[in-house]
Parts: sequence; C-alpha cells; structure tokens
Amino acid sequence: MHKTTFRFIVVLSIFFISNNSFAQLGVSFNQSNLPFVGISYEINNRFIPELRIGTDNYIADTSLELAVNYIFKRTEMVNIYVGLGGRLGDFEGLVVPIGLNIYPFEKKNFGFQMELTPILRESSLLRGSWGIRYRFGNKKAAQE
Repeated sequence: MHKTTFRFIVVLSIFFISNNSFAQLGVSFNQSNLPFVGISYEINNRFIPELRIGTDNYIADTSLELAVNYIFKRTEMVNIYVGLGGRLGDFEGLVVPIGLNIYPFEKKNFGFQMELTPILRESSLLRGSWGIRYRFGNKKAAQE
C-alpha cells in the first residue's frame, strides 16, 4: 500500500477522533491466522476507527492496521459493520472489514466479534477472525 493512502486514513481517523461528539474507548482481541489486538474509539454509536496491532509474531515482524468501520445495523444485542483501511507490514494492502459485534449480556460493555476481511493487494487474501471486545466508559453508549 502506498504511504500516501495510509497517511490519508490516519488523518481521517484523527478527524473523527478529535470531533467533539460522543465517543467511547474499546479494546479487542481477534484470533485468526493473522491475529491482532485492537484499540478503538466508537463515535456517535456509528463510526469506529480502530488501530490493530498484529500479535503472535516477533516484534520486528509486527504489522499495523488502521480501519474506520461504520455500524450500519444496530440492535440491542448486535452491531453489524463494514469498514475501510490499510495494513502495513506483512501482507500490506487495503483492508475491507465486514463483521458483527454481539453483546449478549445485560451490561453491554463485553461482547464477541466475528469478522471477514479481504486484504486487497497483488495477491489478495481473505482473513476470517473471531474474538472478544470490551467497551469502556459511559453506560449510555454501551446500552444503545
């Protein structure tokens, strides 16, 4: 992926994060053949910029990924999202995450996540992953 494209995604994410709207910090861990830990910032219960750091590898081989996801379907228990972003390091390319977050408990901070992500490059690949997600902060956002 071109550095210009990745910089554009970073600037776009910073714009969303710096917006003075309601936001909520979250963390996640996803297991797959390319596992990662994510740090996200949910904005207005719709946008989720997320920085993803590859795990289960040597530090020198760590990959970074930045995706901005949009929740297009929200119920009391399920959020369905689609996003766009970029990946640097192993398997560099454009990422298009499509997934869902499931919050089955009464307190909606802790949940489960499933995601299918095409990584578009010269020889593209499809990453399927599952994991857990925790949202910190305001109870209002966690219940909506």
